[in-house]
Amino acid sequence: MAVQILVEKKKLDKSPLSIHKLGDRVLRQPAKRVNKVDDELRQTVVQMLQTMYTADGVGLAAPQVGINKQLIVIDSEPENPAIPPLILINPEVKNCGKVLAKDQEGCLSVPGVYMHVERPETVEISYKDENGRPCHLKTDGFLARIIQHEMDHLSGVLFVDRIDDSLTLTAELKKHGLSIQAVQPVSSGVS
Repeated sequence: MAVQILVEKKKLDKSPLSIHKLGDRVLRQPAKRVNKVDDELRQTVVQMLQTMYTADGVGLAAPQVGINKQLIVIDSEPENPAIPPLILINPEVKNCGKVLAKDQEGCLSVPGVYMHVERPETVEISYKDENGRPCHLKTDGFLARIIQHEMDHLSGVLFVDRIDDSLTLTAELKKHGLSIQAVQPVSSGVS
């Protein structure tokens, strides 16, 4: 029997989970595959969604809340109650478009910092949904960017690791009380 996860898209007085910040080691560990999709995992999904909405986010990966699992929640339209959030379990990139686009990104784990990151415009992924069913998604634009950003978290990569302009990055991080020493540069482009 299929279970649908219903979470009201609103801020709570207190977030059910704590979001780890740049510099926390938990953000750098590669996430482990989910072996079993069950009620316990679905409860984690509910808490992650509530945490994401409370923090005004559009995506949240399990490592950001200290859970070492390949689990992501996304809602590219948090203002629209008719559009359900996307739950990605064990997501894998199957294909990325050749066209790259640069756009502004932020991250709940790097609060207040917004910078431009270059990523493929389109992405094709396979994943399991909240019922453990295999799914396939090909998307572009904002949703493709969110998916790639969140999937980076599963590999211990943060968007600031993809910024080439280290002077601007250092200034932005310093302005928000974060350290450039916590950044681990990776090559930009394909996630």
